[in-house]
Amino acid sequence: MIDFAAQARVVARLAENTAEGQLAAPTPCEEYAVRHLLGHLVGLTAAFRDAARKDLGPTTSTPPDAGLPDVETGWRETLERRLGELVAAWRAPEAWEGETQVGGVTLPAAVVGRFALDELVVHGWDLARATGQEYAPDGPALDVSYALLAASADDPGRGTIFGYPVPVAQGAPLLDRVVALSGRRPDWTP
Repeated sequence: MIDFAAQARVVARLAENTAEGQLAAPTPCEEYAVRHLLGHLVGLTAAFRDAARKDLGPTTSTPPDAGLPDVETGWRETLERRLGELVAAWRAPEAWEGETQVGGVTLPAAVVGRFALDELVVHGWDLARATGQEYAPDGPALDVSYALLAASADDPGRGTIFGYPVPVAQGAPLLDRVVALSGRRPDWTP
């Protein structure tokens, strides 16, 4: 089992410190402005929460690229609440057992849990970069992301889930390596 609490707090802080005037700003995800990235975070927290609970339905069966997500009124409170629910759901030992579904794909629950944490790590970086905030992800969460992304770095089909890895300097910091493995340029700026 992996505890999501520290990384969830990092993402919640980044969201809380995102100004309304920054919602239209670009992000490292080319198709997303900050508002879409935040909408994606609101949606994925519900999907991965429900995947942990094995509460399969629309939140777990809808592919992440089904539409352009956006924020709604009260998005900060919704995201904070869902982050808490996500943390609680993945603390249950049964969340890590058997299979579950997310994004319309059925996988071992332990793999889905790692994907969930990786989403918080990588999209936390996206949000921090897009809004000019400092980013210090949870160390154990960063390790999980690296292991998950490095394991599929040479998979020719990974472009459907993650972007293709971007080269980084040998000896680059772990965060830069994770970002590069996710298909993003660690030196990206708006």
